[in-house]
Amino acid sequence: MAADLQTAQRLLLELGDNIREKLIQTRTSASTGHASFATISRESAADTIYEIDRVTEETIETWFAAHWPAELPIELVMEGIDEPVTVPHGRPVDKTMYKCILDPIDGTRGIMYDKRSAWFLAGLAPQKAADTRLSDIEVAVMVELPTSKQWRADRISAIRGQGAKADSVNVLTGEKLSVTLRPSTATDPLHGFAYISRFFPAGKALTASIEQQLWERLHPNLDHRENMVFEDQYLATGGQFYEILTGHDRMIADIRPMVFKKLGIESALFCHPYDVCSSLILEEMNVVIEHPLGGRLSGPLDTISPISWVAYSNDRLAAKVRPVFQEILRELLDE
Repeated sequence: MAADLQTAQRLLLELGDNIREKLIQTRTSASTGHASFATISRESAADTIYEIDRVTEETIETWFAAHWPAELPIELVMEGIDEPVTVPHGRPVDKTMYKCILDPIDGTRGIMYDKRSAWFLAGLAPQKAADTRLSDIEVAVMVELPTSKQWRADRISAIRGQGAKADSVNVLTGEKLSVTLRPSTATDPLHGFAYISRFFPAGKALTASIEQQLWERLHPNLDHRENMVFEDQYLATGGQFYEILTGHDRMIADIRPMVFKKLGIESALFCHPYDVCSSLILEEMNVVIEHPLGGRLSGPLDTISPISWVAYSNDRLAAKVRPVFQEILRELLDE
């Protein structure tokens, strides 16, 4: 079993490398530059699919058919797959060993305008049919999909119980370099980066109100000039995880499903299981990642379920912020 997980870790990293190189090659050869990536390809129940998504989706099944070992049969779960897809092709789902959930490009909107890195995300869990949960994931992978001006792209992966590992690739030469991950040890958000996701207009005012109350209740004796908590709204869950893992950010929360429920908003612009499928990496780095109201982050391995989450860079920070955050959520969202 351990050897199987190590094989899966290596192969999923290689798939991420393949996606990265495909993206770079397509961007380099495209006569219209990054603008062509922003064309809408189709709409799905969970999200808008852009041309940049189609470029990578086309390579996924081909790559699995060529590289994934038949002795580790899997079911693939990702946007754009409407009927069950298994590897080897045609294997009944109930005869597969694992379920593999993928987000080929997390952060489409940033990378398609060449603004900020996107991420290839993957998680592998033992096959439990509809009962397979995020908490079952045993292998997780993140591979950076860089902007055109970057020479370096990071790769991070983990196997449950074995910690996380990281390196980077020089995309110009292919050379691999070591990377050290150090989540912040700060015990307070003050004078650091921390925020609640509010990427789109829907629910933004209520979300901002929740965040403002959080900082004011944590620091009731500071005025607005002194109560400084910075934010950097990274429009990609993988990117947000990266900022926590590298110590750049101390706390990030995504409560869009909870806010939408309170406001009666019908929208699919929230976090899905494939967006958080690499959360095992944070767990293995001793980052606290959980449901905003407490409890282990969980949810079915599908493409449509809403996921709310919060990540604290360390236990002591979580112990300080969590009770205040949860109190506010119960008050303002009737949770």
